[in-house]
Amino acid sequence: MREIIFDTETTGFDPRNGDRMVEIGCIEMINRVMTGRSFHAYFNPQRSMPAEAEAVHGLSDAFLADKPLFSALAQDFLDFIGDSPMIAHNATFDFNFINAELGLCNFPPVCLSRMVDTVALAKVRHPGAKLSLDALCTRYGIDRSHRTKHGALLDAELLAHVYVELRGGRQIGLELVAENIEIVTEIKVLPQRTRIFRQPRPHVATAGELAAHAEFLKSVDTPLWGA
Repeated sequence: MREIIFDTETTGFDPRNGDRMVEIGCIEMINRVMTGRSFHAYFNPQRSMPAEAEAVHGLSDAFLADKPLFSALAQDFLDFIGDSPMIAHNATFDFNFINAELGLCNFPPVCLSRMVDTVALAKVRHPGAKLSLDALCTRYGIDRSHRTKHGALLDAELLAHVYVELRGGRQIGLELVAENIEIVTEIKVLPQRTRIFRQPRPHVATAGELAAHAEFLKSVDTPLWGA
């Protein structure tokens, strides 16, 4: 099963207010194992970066000035995700920005039926607990020491580890792969062994043993069997 774990960075919270996507990072997983394939890009948002957003992800106007427009890479992005399910943390936010960007360059939106939200999964698995990506990394012992600011590809990699844990942990990766299963069709018949007949051991007391027992009984004072 192929799945895409992804994250975005933006200029704000709502594309309807003119906010734009400035970074996207996608990780390919097959059978819940990262394959090493990814899609990562920065985009020129054609607007200024608010200071509050820059403080979160560190992407400045100067850094993004020479980056391509989303429209230039939209088809590459769609080719990479294919028709696979797409997993994100607070996925509605990311889907809104992706579909807004696709709409601006006249591409059809990504269907919301493909959306898997890890926040929703975490609510079921850990009701009442903190559900941020940082909190879930701490819960599952996932190292995020190299994460000083938000970054789409880095956060997608962390989320991939969290997603595996939310789906049941690393035992998922132990599934048998069909092409690695060896089917044994040869039946080996072992040669018959010759059994040696032995007489059964006698279990009846000998005359000497009976005499010794009778002599012992005479030494017992007031035996219960004599009452």
